[in-house]
Amino acid sequence: MTPKRIFLWIFALILVGGSVWGLIKITQSSASQPTNQTAIDEVSSRDWVAGTGKAVLVEYSDFQCPACGAYYPLLKKLVEEYGSEFTFVYRHFPLQQHLNAIPTASASEAAGKQGKFWEMHSLIFNHQQEWSAAGNINEILLGYADSLRLDIEQFKNDLRSAEVKDKVGNDYRGGINAGVNSTPTFFLNGKKIQPRSYQEFIDLITKANAANS
Repeated sequence: MTPKRIFLWIFALILVGGSVWGLIKITQSSASQPTNQTAIDEVSSRDWVAGTGKAVLVEYSDFQCPACGAYYPLLKKLVEEYGSEFTFVYRHFPLQQHLNAIPTASASEAAGKQGKFWEMHSLIFNHQQEWSAAGNINEILLGYADSLRLDIEQFKNDLRSAEVKDKVGNDYRGGINAGVNSTPTFFLNGKKIQPRSYQEFIDLITKANAANS
């Protein structure tokens, strides 16, 4: 092969490689744009929030996801012990393969209409193994609502309301636009993170606060 032909082959490979890289960057850029061009860590009045700190930790979660269930006690403890250091935002991302994910997300929102979102959130996660494969999920959720002393008729109406459906759907679409494709997915001050331990969460939150001070 002549030097001229070698040069042409190298040039062609560089050109193709550059085109592929450009397509990947375009795809990633598009996927990372949140709904309505808002930042991932921008907390709205419709978000469920715990904690009061400046660092914002957002979780996209599925109540039926075993990994989300495993993270739940860790996050609960984190809010209880370090809630003044960060703000925790819970958003729904019900996966299609989990048949009871949308009903449980809707139940938490319906409970939230009566000021009991976090209480229902805890009940659902604490009993995840009991209802995860259940066929009578609505009956179970009504039992949870009753245990929280909610107005059952209002709970039933809210459970199937367009407002609750839209809230769960908007959370999900926001996650899709942010590039979420699995649960749980976490963002800290808009940056995707995946801590594997309690201490990793603390270290990342501490670092985020130090960077903003």
